[in-house]
Amino acid sequence: MSASGKKAICFYFQVHQPFRLKRYRFFDLGHDHYYYDDFSNESIMRKVAEKCYIPANNIILDLIQKHKGKFKVTFSLSGLAINQFRLYAPEVLESFRKLAETGMVEFLGETNSHSLVSLKSRSEFERQVNNHKEMLKEFLGVEPTSFRNTELIYSDQIGSWVADMGFKSILTEGAKHVLGWKSPNFLYCNSINPRLKVLLRNFVLSDDIAFRFSNRDWNSWPLTADKYASWVAKLAPKSELINIFLDYETFGEHNWKETGIFDFLYHMPGLILKKTPFRFMTPTEIADLLQPVSAISIPSPISWADEERDITAWLGNELQVAALDKLYSLAGKVNKCDDPMIKKDWEYLQSSDHFYYMATKFFSDGAVHAYFNPYETPYDAFMNYMNVLSDFEIRLRKYFPDTAEQDQIFKLDSQIIEKDMIIDKQSAEIEKLTRKMARIKPTVKDGIKKVTKVPAKKPLKKTAEKSIKKPASAKPASKTKSSK
Repeated sequence: MSASGKKAICFYFQVHQPFRLKRYRFFDLGHDHYYYDDFSNESIMRKVAEKCYIPANNIILDLIQKHKGKFKVTFSLSGLAINQFRLYAPEVLESFRKLAETGMVEFLGETNSHSLVSLKSRSEFERQVNNHKEMLKEFLGVEPTSFRNTELIYSDQIGSWVADMGFKSILTEGAKHVLGWKSPNFLYCNSINPRLKVLLRNFVLSDDIAFRFSNRDWNSWPLTADKYASWVAKLAPKSELINIFLDYETFGEHNWKETGIFDFLYHMPGLILKKTPFRFMTPTEIADLLQPVSAISIPSPISWADEERDITAWLGNELQVAALDKLYSLAGKVNKCDDPMIKKDWEYLQSSDHFYYMATKFFSDGAVHAYFNPYETPYDAFMNYMNVLSDFEIRLRKYFPDTAEQDQIFKLDSQIIEKDMIIDKQSAEIEKLTRKMARIKPTVKDGIKKVTKVPAKKPLKKTAEKSIKKPASAKPASKTKSSK
């Protein structure tokens, strides 16, 4: 239980819009260096601002004033979203500033470009997170102390990097395959660096609002604020923390005003405060007040996308893998380049949306993948992106010609970064094993004291002999597997 004796509920909203690319043909290479569909970007931003951002922000501001310190929410605004507000909807940025000034809203750190960089490079990841910190300071006057990665992508290693950067907590998915018998309704910590608290999304309660609210075939339709508060109350005896994480466009865009979504948003906080023991808190408050029940081990990256909760929405086919590899093969050159247009394009081209449009997963999540997708097929998305990337590479070559010497320098640079990442990974593993050994040692000593009369040499010899007699193919096979 928290130090204050209260149970916590955390409402978090993701706000992101990519800079969509225009139709860029092979014949444009080397001639046209402007890649963006300004008409689509402006019209979509204006539409979402009017249907979602402005009305939802007004309701949240009203609720904060009405509940006098008892209602708190959390947002993450990608750097690309902030830039689009500045270009196309400055009143949206102003409304977020007003929310920041209340002191009841936490803004999270993240990658500036809403990118997949955490899957490719630690140094590039840290650079983007620091850029995003600067943007939040400049445009909202806040400094983030908690973190969410793009689309809640998380692994033990990513968490340890975030901890090293000084963040107190991180948000991710309460995926069934990593939780097992555990409940998402408690606070956990990172398995490599326990200083970092891990908040896990309750995907059932979150998706009740995000995906099922407008579904008339759903057996709980219509969802009222009263009904939702009663579900939260039922969880109270066996829960300490409930995390409701949503796309902000859930309000007014995915679910139109006519569905009653804004009425639901307006009445739900008051009913939760009235009918349940849960109190609204932000991730940093939760990290400070609640004690984690245990570490959570997530060796492979997870996300909140699709039914699998993995990263296949962005890296599930060969097109996506090839495009992402090609993009980050240019990182060394971009970092040595001082051209502000190159830097800006590099930032915009990293948005995870470009890779999401290339997804060939059209099973239960087809409608989600098609949302705001400007391409008819994943292949179209891939070809358009690769044409743009090829032109971007041509521009980079003007600064850094592909001489054998230059190639060697960039190869060595990337090898150094790769080796640094391997060292980081192995250091974390050593630290983890050291902690395990420290816990095991007293038990081992006790066991030795109790069995001092039993000769230890013979069993050891047999074990050694057994391992020698194993087929020679067994060891190389396991090595090959692990190296992959």
